Amino acid sequence: MVRTLRLGLLVATIATTGCSSGVAQWIANTRIGQGDVALARGSYAEASNAYRLALRIAPNDERARVGLRSVQVLIAASDFRAARYDDALAALAVAAKYDPTSARVIQLRADIERARIKRDIVLSNYPTYKETARQLRRSYESLKVVDARIVAALKRFDYTYDPQELDRAIVLSYDLAAEMSRTTNRLVAYRQVVESGSAEAKEATKTTSSGSLLPLP
Repeated sequence: MVRTLRLGLLVATIATTGCSSGVAQWIANTRIGQGDVALARGSYAEASNAYRLALRIAPNDERARVGLRSVQVLIAASDFRAARYDDALAALAVAAKYDPTSARVIQLRADIERARIKRDIVLSNYPTYKETARQLRRSYESLKVVDARIVAALKRFDYTYDPQELDRAIVLSYDLAAEMSRTTNRLVAYRQVVESGSAEAKEATKTTSSGSLLPLP
């Protein structure tokens, strides 16, 4: 902590007063090394900060520029997967500053913008879709539990040779198939409602003049 603070103060001193290029490059190299280590272990925020500090000292250092661009794309992708679209676009803006023609940056930005449009359509069709989605995920997670119990029964038979273990596996298999069928039907209904609109959404549109709901692309 103390070492980091001292290095930060030295960075500020060099940035404001100017120091020998050798010392400046040494500090930049140190920061780049910290960024590389942080990036390798998946600490994206820490890596981004290290590369930014390196660029304050050596704005044209290609390693720092490439490092910051790379980690910002990774941050943007992570934010995208978490549906934090504004944060993802902000991260991409930093990456684009150092490589405005990057195909990865351009593609990811386009993917985010398309997702935002689709999200708005889903929200207009089915405002409470998230709760149903959570219920479906929980249902599919519960299927893993039953599947694990079937596998456990089969493994027990391997050393007990007790046919009751096979009976238990068969009963659980029937239960699993029935639950899978019910959950699949719910998933199909969910897909239809997301695209065409739920009863609550259709009722809401009766009081507006917006016309029909847009289908999903």
